[in-house]
Amino acid sequence: MPIKTVQIPTTDGRADGFAAFPDGDGRHPGVLLYADAFGIRPALRELAGELAGHGYYVLVPNFFYRHGPTPVIALPEHIGEDARPALVERIMPLIKAHTADRILRDADAYLRFLTAQPEVSAGPVAVTGYCIGGLLAMRTAAAHPGQVAAVAGFHCPVDADERLLAKLTARVHLGHAESDLTPETLAELNRSLDAAGVNHTSEIYPGTVHGFTMADTDAFNSAALQRHWDRLLPLLGHSLTDG
Repeated sequence: MPIKTVQIPTTDGRADGFAAFPDGDGRHPGVLLYADAFGIRPALRELAGELAGHGYYVLVPNFFYRHGPTPVIALPEHIGEDARPALVERIMPLIKAHTADRILRDADAYLRFLTAQPEVSAGPVAVTGYCIGGLLAMRTAAAHPGQVAAVAGFHCPVDADERLLAKLTARVHLGHAESDLTPETLAELNRSLDAAGVNHTSEIYPGTVHGFTMADTDAFNSAALQRHWDRLLPLLGHSLTDG
């Protein structure tokens, strides 16, 4: 599975990142994948490679590029619960600095770069993300309703923001960690999605904690990761391949 490093021009500089795509010639539907707050690392390359193996061109930007190239923060090989608090403390200022304006400017640049690649087929794209990346994915989809046909977020901080949800035309899947929200909060979010007319599935993955898709953390849950693929791949196939 080819993986190449990329430099994505933005209005504020260049975002480093990588792209994963199938072997051989041909063009493939494009997917913009936002990492979790810990950023680009082997676990993200594995996720992107797996997705590319199903026939997609997957672009993964370093959305903290303003603070330096990957790795923005040095990470241990395994992010255990003992290491997480100190890492989160270092990452939070980067998240706070990633304002709504920056998110949208960068999203424009990422989608422009993605759709210009010779390996990417014409037509709509999808956006997916993990943790804070799931929120970036939702904001990207809302800002590009004519271009983004599907959006998915996993263990991400999405709430019942009517202004955001009203802009969505993409099909949506949200896979929530059991530790992140209550059934009551989920019901409120789903009511708001219904009220906005969003074609969606939104569910709590049983027995999960925040970060359940990430194989290099103590939060990892292999059954939930498989459930994530069982939801994500049909969403992409229906939205990008089947129409």
